[in-house]
Amino acid sequence: MENRYDTYKDSGIEWIGEIPEHWELRKGKNLFRLRNSKGNNNAILLAATQKYGMIPQSQVEGVVQVKLNTDLNTFKTVHKNDYVISLRSFQGGFEMSEYEGVCSPAYQVFYSTVPCCYYFFKYMFKSYGFVSQINAFTLGIREGKNIQYDDFSLMKLPLPPIPEQQSIATYLDKKCGAIDELIALQEEMISKLQSYKQSVITEAVTKGLDKNVPLKDSGIEWIGEIPEHWEIRKIKNIFLLSTGTTPKDFDKISEGDNLINWYTPSDILDSSNDLFSSQRKLSEKVIHDNKISLFPIGTLLYVGIGASAGKIGYVNESGYSNQQITGLIPLEGYSRFYFYYLNVLKDKIRDNAFFTTLPIINNAYLGQELIPYPPLPEQQSIANYLDQKCSEIDELISIKQEKIEKLKDYKKSLIFECVTGKRKVS
Repeated sequence: MENRYDTYKDSGIEWIGEIPEHWELRKGKNLFRLRNSKGNNNAILLAATQKYGMIPQSQVEGVVQVKLNTDLNTFKTVHKNDYVISLRSFQGGFEMSEYEGVCSPAYQVFYSTVPCCYYFFKYMFKSYGFVSQINAFTLGIREGKNIQYDDFSLMKLPLPPIPEQQSIATYLDKKCGAIDELIALQEEMISKLQSYKQSVITEAVTKGLDKNVPLKDSGIEWIGEIPEHWEIRKIKNIFLLSTGTTPKDFDKISEGDNLINWYTPSDILDSSNDLFSSQRKLSEKVIHDNKISLFPIGTLLYVGIGASAGKIGYVNESGYSNQQITGLIPLEGYSRFYFYYLNVLKDKIRDNAFFTTLPIINNAYLGQELIPYPPLPEQQSIANYLDQKCSEIDELISIKQEKIEKLKDYKKSLIFECVTGKRKVS
């Protein structure tokens, strides 16, 4: 390994391993102290994020904001350069704050009691060795156990001289920043590929493959024009709609040798909605006793209830589903074509459904939905084209996702090597 120190000693701590001879080891309680005060002159409510640390809650998307008349001075004090333990199940929950403010009483706030480089410990608390050790404290006791400052306070931590702490933090700022830029570039390229894939599908399922064919108004606002020779039909005239159920004797659902797929919304992933197997299974006895008719290969599974309403899965291995899913069994037409059509336009259908708080797309509404109906040979040609084209795009996306994972792994290794002295920085 490049840039190693001249001499090392055994730290005696498994997750740390060897450290440079001149580095110290100190317990957390000898470096930090718990802060229990309330309020702040700058009473801005802060929230924990793994990417940005402690930031104003108003900047965090998807978080329920506190009521306007809430007295923030009853919340815990957070000073700049404090650290906050934020999560019940550990996923990197030691976050540093660059803001003055307050935080939820559920959080634990602590601060350094000795001179140090705050950013060195910011990286220390994100290193995979430290994360693994903290995570071990939450296992084997009870699920969801809080991460306790008391556990952390007894941990021994590597402590380089302050100039080295500063050098390591500066080095990691530069290196990690460069890695993050490379990751962001790959993510941007993935986003563009996904948008391109959507446009390819939309063009094919609404305009066909022949660019020279005359067009006509479809009468469907979000589709616009379609080839002149295509028809418009209701979904119920192309598919038999059959809603799944949860069978009786559910506790015996996975008993037996010959198990049948029992699809639920969690099986229909954003990254892959071609269904070959399910996480949960039904026994043949449950199928027989409940007189269940399986969804055959080629059935489209449409999620009609809940947050994932509108998602579509294509059944490549026969099975059944729970009551959140409607099976669209083809009566006529080529279901693979409609797999692509319904996937790319699922948001349009969902947005036009009527519901209050819980998204529900019932069979009566879905069956009345108007959709294009090209001649059957053309449906098959379009589906075959999209199978090949989407496979090529997905392969490119997969390559870039692998690059991202490698970059993330390299970043984790780099941080660990630096904060434990395995790599000397200049």
